[in-house]
Amino acid sequence: MDHLHINSSKKWKYCFFVLITGQSISIIGSTAVQFSVIWWLSTLTASPMVLAYAGLAAYVPQIFLGVFSGVWVDHFDRKKVIILSDLFTGIVSALFAMLLLVAKPPIWAFYILLGMRSVGSVFHTPAIQALVPTVVPKEELIQANAWDQFLQSGALMLGPVLGAFMFTALPLSVILLSDLLGAIIASISVGIIRIKTELISRKASLDFSAELKEGVCIYLGNRKLLAFTLVSTVCMIAFMPITAFYPLMTSSYFHGSSYQASLVELSYSAGMMFGAILIGRFNVKKYISSCKLTYIGLLGIGITSLFSGLLPASTPAFYSFALLCFGMGGSATLYNILFTAYIQKTVPIQAQGRAFSFLSSLMSLTMPTGLLIAGPVSELYGVKCWFLISGSVIVILVIMMLVKENNYRIKDKYVR
Repeated sequence: MDHLHINSSKKWKYCFFVLITGQSISIIGSTAVQFSVIWWLSTLTASPMVLAYAGLAAYVPQIFLGVFSGVWVDHFDRKKVIILSDLFTGIVSALFAMLLLVAKPPIWAFYILLGMRSVGSVFHTPAIQALVPTVVPKEELIQANAWDQFLQSGALMLGPVLGAFMFTALPLSVILLSDLLGAIIASISVGIIRIKTELISRKASLDFSAELKEGVCIYLGNRKLLAFTLVSTVCMIAFMPITAFYPLMTSSYFHGSSYQASLVELSYSAGMMFGAILIGRFNVKKYISSCKLTYIGLLGIGITSLFSGLLPASTPAFYSFALLCFGMGGSATLYNILFTAYIQKTVPIQAQGRAFSFLSSLMSLTMPTGLLIAGPVSELYGVKCWFLISGSVIVILVIMMLVKENNYRIKDKYVR
């Protein structure tokens, strides 16, 4: 197979689109499989605890392996890490499909399936994020990330729809086999791109403790990155439970149907796509270094959450909620794309695997931590109350940081 060289400026867009198209196809397959497995568990058991354990099984590998995965990503060939991660996930699903054909596995076996599939993501996510700057010129990172976010948002919209169709038409074993097909397509898209090896320097030996310390020092040595990461962590502890509460907000507060619940999910994903289009169309490069627009993205998440918590329980208000979810998705895209671009631009390429895996591990803790707080509060006062609390926390914290950043700029200007 002929390889595509990226050392020509005329070819980076073609190479990048080959890469993200293959990954988007893989996301569609993986999301469809994930939806089918969760829906199968839901219809089989009708137990909230089973779904809670399933969600926890998907988070555990990230919590325990995430900080180590970046060291591996920075030490070994990132292309091989991505390909092996994709194929590992596909093979795990295929093996479980074979098990379904010959036996009736217990519920706990599905927890293992979800956990093992998550192991592949632990290594895949930081590897693909760290690979992008070796394909895309630094000045084009925002536009590239916007395209990537657009395709991923579309994939995340199509995945559940495809999963629902496949679930009604095919047995679960066949659906699981489709995950391997998506992994093969994604692996081919990565394999045909040749990365300039001089961009990524690797040490002769692998010292986990030393390199983990280096990963932490990346954040400690960059005041803006450290401050925004800490703010993001607190904001995500408040916000992440909301993503789990969407169905409850629709069913228990607005008394809506499953159609209306799917409308909320589609609205959020559509907002993400719209946000990616806007970022790709307008020039926001000058805002990367200041993180100003990244804070604005977080502020948008907070404002839309806050207003969602103020809505009355009525049918017209539900459609206002769906519209707010559209804005929430767009704000989340603004936050994600610019935060990713800031790390890709300011952190050395050879250390980006550790930087992204450390961030991913930190963010993976926000969902269980947030649920520990939001669960009892929502149980006592209702889901709507958490939307209100979450939005208030995010808005107050972000405004405080924007004022602080502005004071720093004024002080620096005065000193000069």
